Amino acid sequence: MWTDEEIKGKILHKLTRLGKFSHSHTSIDNLPKGFPQDTSETLVSDSAQKSMISDIRKRVKDMAKELKREGILFSKPTSYGEEVSINPQLKEKIIYYINKFLEMS
Repeated sequence: MWTDEEIKGKILHKLTRLGKFSHSHTSIDNLPKGFPQDTSETLVSDSAQKSMISDIRKRVKDMAKELKREGILFSKPTSYGEEVSINPQLKEKIIYYINKFLEMS
């Protein structure tokens, strides 16, 4: 199971690889796309699996909101949805979260 810090790290890792700093934004709807579609746990039915995937995707959105509250992510409202980018001035926190993700086995 993913911890909150690992999820935040994966979000920030993805955005840094894409170069989404300051004035370069991406849709907040793109953030859950890099997370696994299945889990290592054995599931009883397809509906339980869909529920678990939805939970992971929901947690990604929740962690993005937390990153915005922490000031790590900038938010830009647009007519077609919310866009986000990384605040490069908080690089120590960004590196901390990315390292938490990269230390996952």
